[in-house]
Amino acid sequence: MNLTIGFSPCPNDCFIFDALVHQKIDTLGLNFVPVMLDVEALNKNAFQQQLDITKLSYFAFFHVLDQYALLRSGSALGFNCGPLLISKKEISSEELRQKKLKIAIPGKYTTANFLLSIAFPSAQQKTEMLFSEIEQAVIDGQVDAGLIIHENRFTYQQKGLIKIMDLGEYWESMIQSPIPLGCIAIKRKFDHKLIAAIEKLIRNSVEYAFQHPEASGEFVKMHAQEMQNEVIQQHIGLYVNEFSLDLGKIGTAAVELMLGEAVKKKLLPIDNAIQSIF
Repeated sequence: MNLTIGFSPCPNDCFIFDALVHQKIDTLGLNFVPVMLDVEALNKNAFQQQLDITKLSYFAFFHVLDQYALLRSGSALGFNCGPLLISKKEISSEELRQKKLKIAIPGKYTTANFLLSIAFPSAQQKTEMLFSEIEQAVIDGQVDAGLIIHENRFTYQQKGLIKIMDLGEYWESMIQSPIPLGCIAIKRKFDHKLIAAIEKLIRNSVEYAFQHPEASGEFVKMHAQEMQNEVIQQHIGLYVNEFSLDLGKIGTAAVELMLGEAVKKKLLPIDNAIQSIF
């Protein structure tokens, strides 16, 4: 049986899914066909139900709860790993609350944008960009500030940019739980037995990656482009952890807290607000 699986070319996703898509583990006769796209492209594809299994921003996942169910393995959650709001100069919280500042975001349905909407609901002049282009847009003065994710957390200072706010820290101080960034979801049309098997296979793939950290090196570097090895390792270390193996009670509670906050702030279609995440 062939199943399409979408994930990003970022090091953490390549690290997690290398063993699965290259059958370094027993996949029980299932063949996983990778579709690698930027996370916001994956988010938008989910609205069209284009992929059987897909990486999604948690905020995007909340919008498609009627079509996709959450898998307990493969997620990116944690502490001190949220998006950063950066600029070339200091910007006060009061300035951010005004509507005139132009802010580059990595996508409307990203968890990063969700957090920005929670922290500064009046900030409405947002420009969607590919996450890897945001730093340069800030440097060139196309925007006043940029919301960065992924490996840009490790490179912005080298380019003379400064951190205005860590939105992950903001969330953690408000909610006192790890921040849910990205998840793996599967179409609800599949039977529960198959879903459980796929969930276990993804866990097995993560376990294999932890046990053989060098095994995914070629796959990771192939898609990391010009990223330095040190940044690659920092990236993987930040976003792949015990929650990637299994959400557990703490991770599940964190996701439900975020869903509840999105409902409370009326950032979701009302029909999806009552759906189960699993």
